[in-house]
Amino acid sequence: MTSRTDRLRSRLADARLYLCIDARRHLDEQAREQGWTGEYPALRRDVTAALAGGVDLVQLRDKNSAGEQELGPLEAGHELRALAVMREVCDAHGALLSVNDRADIAAAAGADILHIGQDDLPVEWARKIIGDEMLLGLSCHATDEVDAAAAEPLVDYFCTGPVWPTPTKPGRHAPGLELVRHAAGLSASSAVKPWFAIGGIDTSNLPEVLEAGARRAVVVRAITDADDPTAAARRLAHALP
Repeated sequence: MTSRTDRLRSRLADARLYLCIDARRHLDEQAREQGWTGEYPALRRDVTAALAGGVDLVQLRDKNSAGEQELGPLEAGHELRALAVMREVCDAHGALLSVNDRADIAAAAGADILHIGQDDLPVEWARKIIGDEMLLGLSCHATDEVDAAAAEPLVDYFCTGPVWPTPTKPGRHAPGLELVRHAAGLSASSAVKPWFAIGGIDTSNLPEVLEAGARRAVVVRAITDADDPTAAARRLAHALP
């Protein structure tokens, strides 16, 4: 019998477009005026639109968001309620749900993926908390970090970036396309696990990312700031091989 982990890894292998989105709290009143109801109506609206355009994975990441600046940090209980909204929408569209940083919240929410950074919980501790039936992703910002993630059996995928500076990671050095090329070189020489380029990617510069060897991308503003998120997601999804 195929395990849940095997099924998730199969879906991850097919995934190309990954969206990071905040809880959209600052847009809830607007969404209610448009007829969206329930908790986190703007989040429901915008995740629905993105998935309709072909997004394969969605991660809730509220740090440094407009909602956080206006309303304060998203506390754990509120994050779980926001993730419940996303879970419902993801299940309806066959998309994967990812949690940023918090292994405890990922476990409580029944997420498909926990994504951590280099300064978050160590990989082995994150894996102990989430168990064996959830995927684990890792952000990488240097070649040695990419090499370590590619070789780490507890990690299911990794991200390389930022390719370009981005306001979602203020002050973060952008290693650029060279790190993408490094990860692509690993892929060419061995059966490397799935990996995504991340950081300032949109339709105008995606061809450069693809030319550097990436086949998967994480985006934020290219979809969340678009006048038509569904159309923006569709353009990105169609451009990815």
